[in-house]
Amino acid sequence: MGGKPAGEEAYGKPVKHDPSFRGPIKSRGCTDVICCVLFLLFLLGYAALGVVAWVYGDPRQVLYPRNSTGAYCGMGANKDKPYLLYFNIFSCVLATNLIAVAEHGLQCPTPQVCVSSCPAARWVVSQGELSLTVGEVFYAANRTVCRPGVPWDMPVLQSLEQDLCPSFLLPSAPALGRCVPYSNSTQFEFPGIPGNTSINQGISGLLDSLNARDISVKIFEDLAQSWYWILVALGMALVLSLLFLLLLRLVAGPLVLVLILGVLGVLAYGIYHCWKEYQVLRDQGASITQLGFTTNLSAYRSVQETWLAALIVLAVLEGLLLLMLIFLRQRIRIAIALLKEASKAVGQMMSTMFYPLVTFVLLLICIAYWAMTALYLATSGQPQYVFWAPNTSFPSCEAAPVNASCDPMAQPTNSSCPGLMCVFQGYLSTGLVQRSLFNLQIYGVLGLFWTLNWVLALGQCVLAGAFASFYWAFHKPRDIPTFPLGAAFLRTLRYHTGSLAFGALILTLVQVARVILEYIDHKLRVAQNPVARCIMCCFKCCLWCLEKFIKFLNRNAYIMIAIYGKNFCVSARDAFMLLMRNVVRVVVLDKVTDLLLLFGKLLVVGGVGVLSFFLFTGRLGLGQDLESRPLNYYWLPIMIAVLGAHVVASGFFSVFGMCVDTLFLCFLEDLERNDGSAARPYFMSKALLQILGKKNAAPPAGKGKKP
Repeated sequence: MGGKPAGEEAYGKPVKHDPSFRGPIKSRGCTDVICCVLFLLFLLGYAALGVVAWVYGDPRQVLYPRNSTGAYCGMGANKDKPYLLYFNIFSCVLATNLIAVAEHGLQCPTPQVCVSSCPAARWVVSQGELSLTVGEVFYAANRTVCRPGVPWDMPVLQSLEQDLCPSFLLPSAPALGRCVPYSNSTQFEFPGIPGNTSINQGISGLLDSLNARDISVKIFEDLAQSWYWILVALGMALVLSLLFLLLLRLVAGPLVLVLILGVLGVLAYGIYHCWKEYQVLRDQGASITQLGFTTNLSAYRSVQETWLAALIVLAVLEGLLLLMLIFLRQRIRIAIALLKEASKAVGQMMSTMFYPLVTFVLLLICIAYWAMTALYLATSGQPQYVFWAPNTSFPSCEAAPVNASCDPMAQPTNSSCPGLMCVFQGYLSTGLVQRSLFNLQIYGVLGLFWTLNWVLALGQCVLAGAFASFYWAFHKPRDIPTFPLGAAFLRTLRYHTGSLAFGALILTLVQVARVILEYIDHKLRVAQNPVARCIMCCFKCCLWCLEKFIKFLNRNAYIMIAIYGKNFCVSARDAFMLLMRNVVRVVVLDKVTDLLLLFGKLLVVGGVGVLSFFLFTGRLGLGQDLESRPLNYYWLPIMIAVLGAHVVASGFFSVFGMCVDTLFLCFLEDLERNDGSAARPYFMSKALLQILGKKNAAPPAGKGKKP
């Protein structure tokens, strides 16, 4: 049997033999129906939230710039005028700051008009042109930069006083739909602009830096030139990940041994280094009693007690690892055999390696739906405009209707207050949707977490059902079902949507609690004292540990659901009891698997990174385009290739990890359920039987024809 009799009662009784059990049960019913109904109702509400956001929201307020009249540039009457021109971009830095500008959709307190193209040359109204008309100075010179409706015969001086036309133009380029001046333009005096205000200051009031445009262009050129080789690098990562997993059946044992010896060697070197540092500081007499207590942690490196403590910790770890190799070598051999068996299972069901693509598409749909819903909700409500003046301290501005509502489509108000204009303030918060905007956004965030966790749970349960059908096939591969992955997918969706939603909801509540705690910590960080920070850190640590435990419990519960078709609570209890009856094997297998998969990720990502470096720096001689035209930022495609390789490797290795966990639970149940007799033969591989010193009796008639 798999567990000791003394510990069986504390963690439940071992699984009894069932002659009719043939792997994942096909005759099953729906589980956690109440939670399934709640989940479906929640999804209906989530869909209704999207409809409400679609009806009341207007993402054009974010995607398209608006002129001073509230009309969109590049749409409707301004279809041929996609760019927004600021009359005085320096007001962005003179009258406000970057945060305020960003909150108002990059709106600056200066008139703005839609133009067909950004100015290409510098121009300033001269003293002699002030007596001319707008038509002679602007329209005749093809400067269509005045506000709509300005008559031809209006004097230029009057148009400038009423902010109907700009007093100067700067060579600009479009960025985010706005005409942003070049930062290297020659400085000169502008009408009404202080001499110490540079163009860079005005731009920084609107954007962080204009260089972002040049960098973005270069990045686009690099990606256009290297996209093919990036795909080649990602394909290489896919091939390396697949080969690594398939070859584990041959090299799992030697590889695990090399990795364990490597860890022992690293710990031994750490012990040696700590001892040498301790000797030097001991001879110098550097003690912690001389240093005292300090918040400068780096100062503790110069005292002997620090290195002595590190030496003791590393020595204890080294001793524990050596003891584990000596006394747990049998369990390590079992873990290696299970890794080989998992490699065989993946090789028999290659379709499982590409199931992460389905999960990725579903996750992308969930994230995209939430992002669009949040965007539409954020832009719900009508824009509100108020009067604004650059300097309300003037005597003539005392009676001006500053901060009063105004209509940007109306004619300019005749006022003695200089610079009085109608500017965008924000979106009205009246109406049921606008008043409930915060609650609706919270509902959307909850929907995002719940749907994401449900999709991940679906993938785990489907893969567990497929790999369980592999283990419980008595004669492999003959007894493996024809389409195990498809059958597991349909079975999970039909019967266990509620159980997956139950587990996903528990995890979602913990994650939302963590997000709320992080938000509170961020808001109160300035006012916190050391005691409060310590308490907050303890709370965050506890929630982090709770989330990790729930993920572990959910993962094993989904395996039991895929096999037996029971509800979530019963499956979680059975899985937890089974693991606790074999806790030593669980720890050994978990650590060996983590070590092996970590090495695999480092191998794949490191290999792709090194090859990408030599490729994109033109040192391999494969890409002639890369050699003839060097990249502006060769590190960019390298980073994309490395991150992509990490995503690809994580996807493949997540499947392998699920396979190992599933086979492990099946192996533990096999030990408890069967005894190797003719009536109760083991389903495990011959390698596992040899390690355990067990064997099957002659198979009874009919064992080779199991479904």
